[in-house]
Order: sequence, then structure tokens, then C-alpha cells
Amino acid sequence: MRNVIEAKGLKLAYPRHEPVITDATFRVETNQFVFVTGASGSGKSTLLKSMYGAMEIAGGELSVGGMDMRATTGSKLYKLRRHIGIVFQDYKLIKEWTVERNVMLPLMIAGFPKNVCLAQATKLLHHVKLSHKADKYPMELSGGEQQRVAMARALAHNPFLILADEPTGNLDNYSSQVVWDLLERANQELETTVVVVTHHIPEMFNADFRHLMIENGVIYDIR
Repeated sequence: MRNVIEAKGLKLAYPRHEPVITDATFRVETNQFVFVTGASGSGKSTLLKSMYGAMEIAGGELSVGGMDMRATTGSKLYKLRRHIGIVFQDYKLIKEWTVERNVMLPLMIAGFPKNVCLAQATKLLHHVKLSHKADKYPMELSGGEQQRVAMARALAHNPFLILADEPTGNLDNYSSQVVWDLLERANQELETTVVVVTHHIPEMFNADFRHLMIENGVIYDIR
């Protein structure tokens, strides 16, 4: 299997603060589903940010998709992000755009023709059970519905890697199950590598998975 993510002695720190991550050495391979757990403030979200270039590397090594994240900036970082799907806990939808157009965003950025963007958005909104909300705006949706739109957007451009930060942290049971099902299907059917930061691994999660745990700045491979 090809390594999608590889960290060697990775250290992450915010300016003028002690390191949050002091030693991370691990590999994530193609088609793996990985949960990253740890206490609040342990550095879970910080680790995820480093994987899409929103956090500078303070020491050690980190590569994502074969790119050295210490040297991936500007156009290189833009190119990498075009192939990564990111799911934020606070959704980060464009409020002035319809649900349909929000889902189309990654494809629009990549320069796909409008008919391709529309077809993909239609398919994904069906998968997240929101076809009837395509012409609505984010603020007209519940939190659970907004996160399902964010999931559809993350999958729109068929990314090789999905990074999700507490994707079901604020959701009702129904929306949580839709999100987990979609992530599991992407992993199993599309062979997408998935990394999820969460406080708790869902008890009913059926797919095989890896478990990385952060404790006192060190990352341990639990499973």
C-alpha cells in the first residue's frame, strides 16, 4: 500500500507556546480509516490542520500525498488541497450560496464545466438525503443538515483523502448516522483514505479502522 500520510518525529507548536505535539511517528496507508482520539486540548485538531497545511511544522517530518508539508506552500499547497476533502465541525458553508452551489464549489474551483458540477451535486445531495433542499441557503437548514451538505461538498471532487474534525460532534442521531455511513462508503467503495478526529469512536461503526491516540503530546498507535 502507498503511504498517504507519513510522520516522523513530528512536532507542532503555536507561536510563543509550548509544543502541542512533541512526538508523532506514524503512517496512514491508502484506503485506511483512521480515528484520532485524545482529551480536549490534546492537539487532535492541530494535527489535522498540519495535514492540510494550516499549521506550520515545528520539527520532524510530515508528508501528505507524497508532498513534504515543510516545503508545501503557495501553488503546491493549493494543488494538494484540490485533492483533499475537509469536513469542519462548524461546517464553513458559504451563507450567500445555495446548498447546491456549496456542494459544487470544489468542482468549480477545479474548472469543471457547469453540467458536470450540477450532476455531481445532484448525486451527492441524494446520498445525504437533501435533494429537496438544493435551492435552500445554509441558514435555512438545521445544524445536522448543514453538516451533511459539508460532507457532500467534501466528496464532490473525489478526493484521495478526507480529513474530518469532530464531524458529528454537534449533530442529532439521524444526521450523525448519515455522516458515518457516507464516510464508511467513501472508504469502502471509493477507496478513499479517511482520517477522523473525535472524542469517541462510535460504538456501531462497522468498518475496519486504525486508532491513533494523543496523550501528553505523543501519538500512540492503539490499533
